[in-house]
Amino acid sequence: MEEEEMKPMSEPEEGEEKKEIEEQETAKNVVPEKERGRKNRNARKLEALHQENDKLSAEKAEIHDKYIRLYSEFDNYRRRTQKEKLDIIKNASEKIIVGLLPVLDDMERALKFETAGQDGPSDSEKEGISLIYQKMMNFLKQQGLEEIHAVGEPFDVDLHEAVTTMPAPSEEEKGKVLDEIQKGYRLNEKVIRFSKVVIYQ
Repeated sequence: MEEEEMKPMSEPEEGEEKKEIEEQETAKNVVPEKERGRKNRNARKLEALHQENDKLSAEKAEIHDKYIRLYSEFDNYRRRTQKEKLDIIKNASEKIIVGLLPVLDDMERALKFETAGQDGPSDSEKEGISLIYQKMMNFLKQQGLEEIHAVGEPFDVDLHEAVTTMPAPSEEEKGKVLDEIQKGYRLNEKVIRFSKVVIYQ
């Protein structure tokens, strides 16, 4: 009786037990097919969302860049038009004043004219011309007109127009204005007539 109880387990029974244990271990490690499919779908959705986010971020950056450029262009356009408008207002009278310059030249010549016999203006006439000239000059100065001083100044191509040259008496005089044939004028810092001058060379 005791010999029967101590008898070792038969081989078929032992193999079945091992197989059962292996199946249990495999069942623990194997993810069900449905669970794996769900995870794959979620991963694909997440990847799609990342791609969509990147695309939207790029579009946002592009739109922002276009907005900044457009704003800068508009701001530059606004400033430019304001400046042009101010210049137009400032120099609206330019054509009229340029047309009056020959009249000023004639009045200056009349004031410098020396009476020769009865042909020249009398002192009272000169005085009248002088008063008119002063009033006109005062008004034009209020509009922004100013004379360009030339005699004794270094020759400047931005202000002077050389009509002729004369030999310089010394090295120091070279390049300086000897005489002014016709006055030059600026209107609000803009040259509207160059001074016609004789220069030392």
